[in-house]
Amino acid sequence: MSECVFHAEDESATAALGKVLAETLLEGTTVALIGELGAGKTRLVQAIAAALDIPAGEVVSPSFLLIQEYHGRRDLYHIDAFRLRSEDEFLALGPEEYFASPGITVVEWADRVSDCLPPEHLEIRIAIISPHARRFQIRAVGKRFDAVVEQLSRALGCERLEAR
Repeated sequence: MSECVFHAEDESATAALGKVLAETLLEGTTVALIGELGAGKTRLVQAIAAALDIPAGEVVSPSFLLIQEYHGRRDLYHIDAFRLRSEDEFLALGPEEYFASPGITVVEWADRVSDCLPPEHLEIRIAIISPHARRFQIRAVGKRFDAVVEQLSRALGCERLEAR
């Protein structure tokens, strides 16, 4: 597993991460976002969407709708597992259709439904460092995303972590 850490001192750095992700992610990528309330999960999705030419105002937290579909240069599917009570509720949403599509699927609160995610995906853990700074730990789950993490590391100057 490849892994790197990106330190974002402000929202412009988060926007830069979103831009590089939008340019680097493979077709059919599932991104698992993990972080506490207010960590910036939706903000990162907004940054990815902006880089895909999806109007900024369209992307909001899907907490009440659970799934939002956005169409830009590439399709972006935004799933929020926060309000779900079980993995069965998540599976009832039909996420496998999104996972199998050529678009990018982003799952917020992915740690709540980790057993339902594709066996190969990109995991991003977000930690709050200060009111504006965030730490993004980006990990390839499965060999398919090792090259993506490598590209992100080069493009962003990420700190590489030893494989676990």
